[in-house]
Amino acid sequence: MSTNPFLSEGAEPQVSPHEKELLTGHKGMVIWMTGLPGSGKTTLAYALEKRLYDEDILTRVLDGDTLRKGLNRGLGFTSAERTENIRRTAEMAKILADCGMVVICSLITPTNDLRKLAEDILGPERFILYHISTPLDTCEKRDIKGHYKKARAGEISHFTGISDAFEIPPNAIFSLDTSELSIAECVDILFDDIYPLVLL
Repeated sequence: MSTNPFLSEGAEPQVSPHEKELLTGHKGMVIWMTGLPGSGKTTLAYALEKRLYDEDILTRVLDGDTLRKGLNRGLGFTSAERTENIRRTAEMAKILADCGMVVICSLITPTNDLRKLAEDILGPERFILYHISTPLDTCEKRDIKGHYKKARAGEISHFTGISDAFEIPPNAIFSLDTSELSIAECVDILFDDIYPLVLL
């Protein structure tokens, strides 16, 4: 008597992450950019994505602001909500990296505990941390939306750099100050570091 295969429990994937990497031609990896609001994380993320794309690397940017309009909609900036924001983003990045993609995450990620949470989800072999270390005064000058001004006036709570602290990551591969380096210079540094790592 034959069994119905649709009634079996615990179906397993039939294509491994490595097989998907062979399809894309490069390793799946997650580049995590941490830094103050306005430090230049997202600008660098999209510029790096284009540079990698030009070298036939399949990439995807996960930008914190965009995620909060969809996947992470409804999450605020309390400690618990920040943790959930990072957890969801890291889980999504893991899924994409398992498909052989290079994922560039652009999120403030203000504490070492939050960065460790992301690394634990992704695994240390896939997690590359960069600190976009642009000084606070430069970030404030770039703030066309006026968020820093509102935070200093007490109109926005839990704002990183003003009412909430930003912890300097001790384990970042590079610290890039966009008040001293151009976008092109930063991307050159990032690309030269990352490209050899993603090759099979």
